[in-house]
Amino acid sequence: MRNAFAQELTQLAKEESRLVFLSGDIGNKLFDAFKAQCPDRFYNCGVAEQNMMGVAAGMAKSGLKPIVYTITPFATTRCYEQIRVDVCSHNLPVIIAGVGSGLSYASLGPTHQSCEDIALLRVLPNMTVLCPGDAMEVRATLRAAIRHSGPVYLRLGKKGEPVVHQTIPSLTIGRALEMAAGKDLCLLSTGNILPLAMDVARQLEQSKLSTRVISFHTVKPLDATLLTEIFIKYPLVVTLEEHSLLGGFGSAIAEWKTDYSEGKGKLIRFGTGDDYIHITGDQNYARARFGLTCDLLCKKILEVYKKTIL
Repeated sequence: MRNAFAQELTQLAKEESRLVFLSGDIGNKLFDAFKAQCPDRFYNCGVAEQNMMGVAAGMAKSGLKPIVYTITPFATTRCYEQIRVDVCSHNLPVIIAGVGSGLSYASLGPTHQSCEDIALLRVLPNMTVLCPGDAMEVRATLRAAIRHSGPVYLRLGKKGEPVVHQTIPSLTIGRALEMAAGKDLCLLSTGNILPLAMDVARQLEQSKLSTRVISFHTVKPLDATLLTEIFIKYPLVVTLEEHSLLGGFGSAIAEWKTDYSEGKGKLIRFGTGDDYIHITGDQNYARARFGLTCDLLCKKILEVYKKTIL
């Protein structure tokens, strides 16, 4: 995902002269092409993320289009006050790109894991939250974010994630993308766990369950029109995310369902638990700790589906 981000950024810089890039002392080699093309539009702000966010806000106030980039916890929790006060309260067009979101940096321990960032950012007024599902969606969401007039949080994975889309999708903020058709249940995915959602759907197909898969690249604002249709049509709706079950994508869907839905569809949510992983391991190890594997997810979905339709 981060390679696609860097490549798309370099291309967009040719088209948008106001675009400036601020790094929290990471990704310097990754952005060599951008720096060679736009040497006066790359700013290494060092390990001073709060200051970097304030600088970005000032640049946006001056008419520029700043993108702030660093590892997710350092772009969000470390400078939350600056995001809230400097960026969101002034409704400034700052793009906050967090790399290595969720459990992507699981091997580096709790300091680098970010399973609370969606919850934190989506409650801020004026903030748009984008969580692309693969490298193709990264390119599309970055383009959409550049066109957007207010603050955007762009939640990125790391590298090596499977590519689901064959081409860059035509994408609109607030309009989810259908990845697979299905008539029995609907699986809603957000962020870099989309490839796992597709694997789950394929495995459920072997159990004679036809599963529709939707990529919710936008967590805020939600695609309310599509959600209305889904909860009317399907007896079971499943959310999947690499984020805490507290306050994340599944929570946003549950809140929407409580306030607006007249459908009868049952909602179940899958995400990370309310605890830290203190034993280090890679992303797959961390996912398994939270039950986010294809076999475990299919087993639970099948159990709930059978109870739902009886």
